[in-house]
Amino acid sequence: MENFAAPARPIVAEMIAAAAKEPHRAVAFQGAPGANSHLAALEAFPDCLPLPCFSFEDAIDAVREGRADCALIPIENSLHGRVADMHFLLPESGLVITGEHFRQIRHALLGTGAIEDVREAMSHVQALGQCRHWLKERGIKPVAYPDTAGAAAAIAELNDPAIAALAPAGAAEIYGLRMLADDLADADHNMTRFVALARAAGPLEGEGPFMTTFIFEVRNIPAALYKALGGFATNGVNMTKLESYQRGASFAASEFYADIVGRPGDPAVDRALEELGFHTKWVRLLGTYTQARARPE
Repeated sequence: MENFAAPARPIVAEMIAAAAKEPHRAVAFQGAPGANSHLAALEAFPDCLPLPCFSFEDAIDAVREGRADCALIPIENSLHGRVADMHFLLPESGLVITGEHFRQIRHALLGTGAIEDVREAMSHVQALGQCRHWLKERGIKPVAYPDTAGAAAAIAELNDPAIAALAPAGAAEIYGLRMLADDLADADHNMTRFVALARAAGPLEGEGPFMTTFIFEVRNIPAALYKALGGFATNGVNMTKLESYQRGASFAASEFYADIVGRPGDPAVDRALEELGFHTKWVRLLGTYTQARARPE
């Protein structure tokens, strides 16, 4: 808790104490009170007790250690792409994806002076990236901070009119800041996708459609990815996301993160995953869950 800026600590302590009394209702999120992840947790789990954690690792540990029932973690943004490190943290966490949630993201510029005084804006790198054109047009220098609302708390502590925070508008009231500009983003389609992580998968609810997320590593041979993905095409399985990433500094065969529409047990999905296994070193399923937003065919 000492990692949070001083204005956030009493609120964090109160939320931690409430979650400790009813861990089965606790939903861990990364950031200070008022962060987009906090707001997303309340949207996805209206009856939850949000548990603020300073880092993604802390949020994952809270679930693994039983201090929270699940964690709600941002994984990608429509403007700024994937959230850094999540492709490495997810498979190493030992947790499973049990759901997804989409949140429209709009930022506010919060400070202690006037907007004309602002020379720097502090926020999470994702928020800074989502507003980079707006900041550049006004000559405001972006400064990275672990989360949006945490930046607002830090600005309240600094009390420097030259430094403002990009954060959800509600953080202004929480930390006693002035709202210098509102409804900020470089595009109207600024949307973040969150995934819920739990220790074990529960029963799937509803009739679907369902999503399945998995990772795999291709063999280091010509056309490996083409062959690995062929089974999804021939079996008519819609792959809505495919991203590559390198683990370590070996620059060897890439690992891939993928989302498909469907679930194991569907004949087409089973055939596609079986064929995938023939052309990869390994495949690991991260979770199957109800689709929260329709994907285009």
